[in-house]
Amino acid sequence: MYVLSIIPQVLPRRNMARSLGATDVVSLAKSLQEMSMNGTEPPPQYFLEENSIKPMDSFLPSDPIPIIDISLLSSSSLSSKEGKDELEKLKSALTSWGCFQAIGHGISSSFLDKVREVANQFFALPVEEKQKYSREVDGSEGYGNDQILSENQVLDWLYRLFLRLRPVDQRKLQLWPENPNEFREVLDEYGTKVKIIMDVLIKAMAKSLNLEENSFSSQFGERSVMQARFNFYPRCARPDLVLGVKPHSDGSGITVLLQDKEVEGLQVFKNDKWFIVSVIPHAFVVNIGDQMQIMSNGIFKSPMHRVVTNSERMRISVAMFNIPEPDKEIGPVDGLIDEKRPRLYRNMKNYAAFNFECFQKGVVPLESAKI
Repeated sequence: MYVLSIIPQVLPRRNMARSLGATDVVSLAKSLQEMSMNGTEPPPQYFLEENSIKPMDSFLPSDPIPIIDISLLSSSSLSSKEGKDELEKLKSALTSWGCFQAIGHGISSSFLDKVREVANQFFALPVEEKQKYSREVDGSEGYGNDQILSENQVLDWLYRLFLRLRPVDQRKLQLWPENPNEFREVLDEYGTKVKIIMDVLIKAMAKSLNLEENSFSSQFGERSVMQARFNFYPRCARPDLVLGVKPHSDGSGITVLLQDKEVEGLQVFKNDKWFIVSVIPHAFVVNIGDQMQIMSNGIFKSPMHRVVTNSERMRISVAMFNIPEPDKEIGPVDGLIDEKRPRLYRNMKNYAAFNFECFQKGVVPLESAKI
């Protein structure tokens, strides 16, 4: 299971007249698309306190989120001046922002447009067709809304299609859409291409800290988990009170996001402000997750981010997560521990399960992982 690391301290909910039963919550989730089409104001179960959104005004950064050319980070390129400069930029990006926009990744613009196209085609299908791939009870994979874990849970304004790609023998192909008919083939090819990018980046991250290139990748293991999440954000009548995704950090090792080609929505929290991640149509937004922050002994930052809603336009994105094997122990690399920087985190296995437990308790996983 993959669970977002929700930051509970920033998620106060508006007072409600009554508790919401599980059946009511499911009914609300299913009617989200109807509310969007009709321009209906969402019910309170989607509302955050006004002061959870409004004071956090959004900024186009004067110091923009860094842009990294991945083609300069391959092993053969790092001996050049350009490669060394790009490696230093990567280190700076991950120690300050925790994320960057990736160009030079080698995936054609036409293929990225194809990925967006099959995503759009799937979410445009009739509800009955999409429900053929509905998330299983108590499962995380498949089509639907967020899992409902509490009657007081603030709901996100989106639909998701969540699928596991790797290990290949763990795929639940019954949840992979057959309509559109190219979906499975495109997703399989996309996953292969993105995995290559992730592998290059994870090795480059190690080299940027003067470590052996496999210092991080060895902790992922031979059977690291790769998951895809297709996100559909319908129009929302109250973007001042409703978020597409609440503030969170990712519980992954590394995340690669293909944004909507035209509509902004992703924001990153830095220096007590929310910064808009501008759209670069054929770039990826790459961010590290909690597990990479642990491996780097806190040098790299797993950034808090959120998705805002839009009253005029829908939005689609595709996120790919790479996660260490659940049974592999992860922890700070020995070469990053010394007298000046003592060990910050304990070693652990199955961070996803730990993350889920923290979510249920309302505590921040990274804080609980500290020594």
